[in-house]
Amino acid sequence: MESTASSLSSLWDEVVGTQPDPDLWVVIATLVAALAVTVPHGLWRISRNAVTIAHEGGHGLVALLTGRQLTGIRLHSDTSGLTVSRGKPHGIGMILTAAAGYTAPPLLGLGGAALLGTGRITLLLWLATLLLLAMLVMIRNAYGALTVVLTGSAFLLVSWLAGPQVQAAFAYAVVWFLLVGGVRPAFELQAKRRGGGAGDSDADQLSRLTHVPAGLWLFLFHAVSLCALIGGGRWLLRW
Repeated sequence: MESTASSLSSLWDEVVGTQPDPDLWVVIATLVAALAVTVPHGLWRISRNAVTIAHEGGHGLVALLTGRQLTGIRLHSDTSGLTVSRGKPHGIGMILTAAAGYTAPPLLGLGGAALLGTGRITLLLWLATLLLLAMLVMIRNAYGALTVVLTGSAFLLVSWLAGPQVQAAFAYAVVWFLLVGGVRPAFELQAKRRGGGAGDSDADQLSRLTHVPAGLWLFLFHAVSLCALIGGGRWLLRW
């Protein structure tokens, strides 16, 4: 009994404790890696799936936090997604839920940068794994389940099997990707709306809910993602 309690205590200390910061070249290399899978269109079509997980997860989490009933999440191979919740079709809960999608990836990146800035690499990896596991329960299609399982497995394997240096590099790469990759979707949405598409986007839904022009909501998405990139980047680079 004492041995089990000691093991659990040791595990808890490891999870919530701090780990050494990686060298600056590792931080910069992971930034370059995040840019490499975000900027080129071909790679972005693949890596955007991870942003969609964060986007739809943001909708789902805020729906639950505002008292709505989350009925399911779908992730599609074209990197689109759909989160369905039940509740009043208007009001603050619906507004916050709709606004959470485009803001979730950069804000998650900012939160991750705050954890890494205090040296809590293991805690970040475990929290990410738990969030992905919780999201998996709400996935309602095969492609979505496969995407979340593969992503969660990567976090789990790194958390349990990799050494401290690999864990640090992986964690920094993930956070950089959320920060950098969180910027691009708002610009893509802006381009689609300029071309007459995306008439039922989150910004348009928010416009109908609040009677505030969709362009202002789009400006909010830009502001959140760019501010998160600047703030999170300063934490990661120790500026």
